[in-house]
Amino acid sequence: MDKIRKQFPITAEDCAKRNKKVVVMVGDISHGIFSNFKKKFPKRYYNIGILEPTMISFAAGIAKSGLIPVAHTIAPFIVDRSLEQIKLDFCYHKLPGNIVSVGGSFDYSALGCTHHTYSDIAILKTLQNIEIFYPTTPVEFDILFKNNFANKKLSYFRIPKKDHTVNFDIKELKKSNLLKLNSGKDITVVCCGPIVETCNSVVKKLNKKIKIDLFYLNKIYPLNMKLILKSIKKNKKVLIIQDHPQPGGLSDEILRNLILSNVSNILAEVISLPDKFIDIYGSYEELCDHVGLSEKNITKKIYKLFNNKKY
Repeated sequence: MDKIRKQFPITAEDCAKRNKKVVVMVGDISHGIFSNFKKKFPKRYYNIGILEPTMISFAAGIAKSGLIPVAHTIAPFIVDRSLEQIKLDFCYHKLPGNIVSVGGSFDYSALGCTHHTYSDIAILKTLQNIEIFYPTTPVEFDILFKNNFANKKLSYFRIPKKDHTVNFDIKELKKSNLLKLNSGKDITVVCCGPIVETCNSVVKKLNKKIKIDLFYLNKIYPLNMKLILKSIKKNKKVLIIQDHPQPGGLSDEILRNLILSNVSNILAEVISLPDKFIDIYGSYEELCDHVGLSEKNITKKIYKLFNNKKY
């Protein structure tokens, strides 16, 4: 079982104990891990079935009544298939709630394009009254969900199958959605999602040659840009690494903020998913190599920025 997904029902149960308004609904998945929640809160757990748009409308309805919905299923089905309901039922009426997905990008690497979603972040960013979180360890999910499940926004939590093992300060995590994992004077690197593991490894290996500011974000939208802007202004070179396409993604948001902040004379590179379907099959790691989210390609891009020439 995926570690973060396994943490989800534990966290939801803690929230339901603290707040009697919490209602969990699933789209015919995660029955086993929610068995204890269902036993403890039988009137606050619903399996809606493979009816994702209906589940979103149902969730919006109970939000309108003052309850706190937590809707959960696979990312392409709860975002792509249910977009009209998210837009009209939740965002148009400015209703709060929580959507928790699994299988973003190509996490379901063996199931093909039907179970991929590359555009969930870009799509949801176009809507009003929404926040997008991308926790990549169980403790990150626990802290982010508990801090935000009862806010006045529609909160989207993108749970990946793969977690990371990068060490960070829990106290810092509780204070900020932006973690600085390394300090340097040459290049700024910003990343999100499980790829932080590879990014951190590359940065450590290059540390004697190239000094890098490495930032990791577990909240994608709205962005905490203050420290990132300060670093980019200082280093004049930035590499943004993301496991989703560039249009509408993390890199577009950072580059847009650079323009709005009148930051100029910056060299920028982006590593992202290609703007096309990933129609090969294999392990998650094999698909990462295929699309350029590899240690070799990240190293190549950093050298290119550092030398301001092809490597």
